[in-house]
Amino acid sequence: MIAFSRQGLRTSAIAAKLGCHMQTVRERIDRFNAEGLAGRGDRPGAGRKPRITEVGRGKLIAPARSAPPGRPVRDEAGDPAADEESGPAEWTLDSPTATARARGIYPL
Repeated sequence: MIAFSRQGLRTSAIAAKLGCHMQTVRERIDRFNAEGLAGRGDRPGAGRKPRITEVGRGKLIAPARSAPPGRPVRDEAGDPAADEESGPAEWTLDSPTATARARGIYPL
């Protein structure tokens, strides 16, 4: 953006070349003019902060990747048995959250 601006291109032409909005070009050029080289990149801390850590995310997703607690599976004798008779046999939108809460995983 800065190089195109120094070549004399207008904001609209720079935006069209780079496939971004004209306001983005204006803001970046203004920041570069005010801060120099330090102002040419993204600012630290931009964007939404993660609500949970990657470890917490893994703990939250793990129950949904496992078999539901109410799904019958065959034991060594070949008889069907479920971990929790009253648990859901299929995952619904709410059952992984309920299972995570029951295991003390959610909310983190």
